[in-house]
Amino acid sequence: MIDALGTAEWTAIWLSLRVALVATLAALPVAVWVAYILARKSFPGRQVLNGLVHLPLVLPPVVTGYLLLVLFGQQGPLGSVLYQTFGISFAFRWTGAALAAAIMAFPLMVRAIRLGFEAVDPGLEDAAATLGASRMRVWRTVTLPLVVPGILAGAILGFAKALGEFGATITFVAAIPGETQTIPTAIYGLLQVPGSDTAVLSLVMVSVILAMGALLVSEWLARRMAKRMAGK
Repeated sequence: MIDALGTAEWTAIWLSLRVALVATLAALPVAVWVAYILARKSFPGRQVLNGLVHLPLVLPPVVTGYLLLVLFGQQGPLGSVLYQTFGISFAFRWTGAALAAAIMAFPLMVRAIRLGFEAVDPGLEDAAATLGASRMRVWRTVTLPLVVPGILAGAILGFAKALGEFGATITFVAAIPGETQTIPTAIYGLLQVPGSDTAVLSLVMVSVILAMGALLVSEWLARRMAKRMAGK
């Protein structure tokens, strides 16, 4: 099956991995911060923030992609400023695919990391604080080590989601071979070409293998976190 993949398909695979990795690394710090706020803080508008975070999960991906195009296109309110000031353009470029993938993966990352924070016993942090540890030291030596499995699980889930993102990506950056054509958009394009069933099946198998591998690692980390919280 792999032999059926040509240069264009391999390019799409490597671009998908690149987009998913960049999307995950870019979204992860923000996801950790937002997850911590939602898990530990109480403030006016908390439910609004929670709703905004999870909005990409319930909106049609095409709507998300359209909103990104309106906001980050070169004529959009954010895109025009970025382009004119820094020369940065997202629309119809691989960086735009990474942005779309990051936004679509963000809710899953936040949910997994938030569960990690909620599983940490605040009494452990309070005990460290009573022994004279500063807030930053408590975070670094107590909270963060306990949340690391949740952060890793969130990152892997986000990576898997970014790897398979289609609707928002094709709306925002189209499917330009070698530039924005990822595995899902390559599959969609090949489906329009008669006689390309073998290449489509090969890409589908690659996609399934990558996604299943990520999910298995995420599940393993989740079980490890549960055992760690139980003291086993």
